[in-house]
Amino acid sequence: MSVTADDRIATIGGARFHALWLRDNCPCDECRHESGQRLLDTRSLPDDLAIAAVDGCAVSFSDGHVSRFDESWLLANAGEAPAHARRLWGAELQDALPVARHDDVAAGGTALRDWLAAVDELGFAILTGAPTDPGTVTRVAELFGFVRETNYGRLFDVKTVVNPTNLAYTGLGLGAHTDNPYREPTPTLQLLHCLASSTAGGENTLVDAFRVVQDLPRSDLELLAATPIRFRYADAATDLESETPVISLDARGDVEAVHYNTRSAQAFRMPEDLVGRYYEAYQRFGRMLEGAEYRIQFKLAPGDLFIVDNLRVLHGRTGYAASGGERHLQGCYADRDGLRSRLAVLSR
Repeated sequence: MSVTADDRIATIGGARFHALWLRDNCPCDECRHESGQRLLDTRSLPDDLAIAAVDGCAVSFSDGHVSRFDESWLLANAGEAPAHARRLWGAELQDALPVARHDDVAAGGTALRDWLAAVDELGFAILTGAPTDPGTVTRVAELFGFVRETNYGRLFDVKTVVNPTNLAYTGLGLGAHTDNPYREPTPTLQLLHCLASSTAGGENTLVDAFRVVQDLPRSDLELLAATPIRFRYADAATDLESETPVISLDARGDVEAVHYNTRSAQAFRMPEDLVGRYYEAYQRFGRMLEGAEYRIQFKLAPGDLFIVDNLRVLHGRTGYAASGGERHLQGCYADRDGLRSRLAVLSR
């Protein structure tokens, strides 16, 4: 192990560490609780903190404190953190859909871990053979987290109704869309479970919007990411509105969310000289989302269920006959952080 140091930087195992970083991450009992949470308040560290000496992975500081590190931990946490792992996909995934059996996943263990890992990596996964009992969808969500209740209730039914307040409750086809973009925060996970399906049509469609963004002209991406638009939903008891860009970027400039829903988008409010260019970018992105090269399609049989990352994988459906058969799905929302927490625990 190579160890060198000056008064502000220590080089350990070929990686460089600042004095403040090392002192701030001291693992001793004085600085960190047995729960893993910090006892040391970063604000208490002196601005001129220096390294007095380095002996292996023991570092002495000018404030008199000595920190002893595990070398593998230091090297694992050196430098910039990697972006969250995800695999972008298009229509080529049609023949390799992430499918698991409900009973296997519900039993927990490796099958549940692998199913959750598919959701985390691909943005969606499918379950087959679940019970067709009402409420099953919420019990699946509870395998990894908690149901997020909304104005639609703890769960909601997707079937044709008289005088619908939402186009989802008709037999009309629905283009690729984000659910609830008018809500703050927008639900990160949606689950849909088929209770009955005897109509022609009504196939579910999915598209990896992050993959589409990758192929979008850079000028379109920048415009859609820099210009917020409004989304709204209102009925007799609810009035929800939110403003957000269609494409949201994180601090690295990578895509972290897509909010696209033509049914709830409101009139664009922006400078006049921007409207024409914005529509060009918005329409190009919307048409690409419906492109055959990006879309996968499948029909749920009774008992089948799928889950999507609502801010990445946009879902839709083909139209179906409102009479002459039955199509009944139940859905609910959940949170991505709960899924990732359960996945991390199962992966230990």
